Amino acid sequence: MSTGGAFGGNRGARPVPPEKGVFPLDHLHECDLEKKDYLNCLKSGGHLSEKCRQFSKKYLECRMEK
Repeated sequence: MSTGGAFGGNRGARPVPPEKGVFPLDHLHECDLEKKDYLNCLKSGGHLSEKCRQFSKKYLECRMEK
């Protein structure tokens, strides 16, 4: 029988984080304009995300494209 699996895993190997996640952080600031538009909308709209849905959509589209 092997020593590992569901109860112990591979204790000798260090986990490596993924290079990019589902929505990686915008380290290169490629979508700053969309992010600022969304945050400004939230501030002016009383932090109600429903009112800023179009800005949220534009920001997420930008993140998925880049």
